[in-house]
Amino acid sequence: MALRVQFRERGGSKLNVTLALLILAAMLFTIAKIVPVYFANFQFQDAIQTEAKFALTGYPKKSLDDLREDIYKKAQELDIPATREDIRVAVDPSRGYVDIGLDYSVPIDLKLYQFTLQFHPHADNHTI
Repeated sequence: MALRVQFRERGGSKLNVTLALLILAAMLFTIAKIVPVYFANFQFQDAIQTEAKFALTGYPKKSLDDLREDIYKKAQELDIPATREDIRVAVDPSRGYVDIGLDYSVPIDLKLYQFTLQFHPHADNHTI
């Protein structure tokens, strides 16, 4: 007669569930920190593209300062860290040319890891 010894694993499944939940929570935390920054950049890109497209068609025509101020207000609305001086606007009414650009960075703090996202939104009214 052979003696059978049974080993039981106790708590193994609880540990696996706990680790899975910790990983899921870390992923959700990271997504919650990063996605709003990219979404704001997408909205800002769309806003400056629209601004560039219609900058020369309105009446009265917008000056460089008016364009810069409108873009700055949109950046503030979206919590984009930019100053008026950071916004590059070039207009040549004789050629019908409008070019808008901005470079900015957003620091991301994930508690254990910090990094900076760089954005370079640009828009013009050139045809393809």
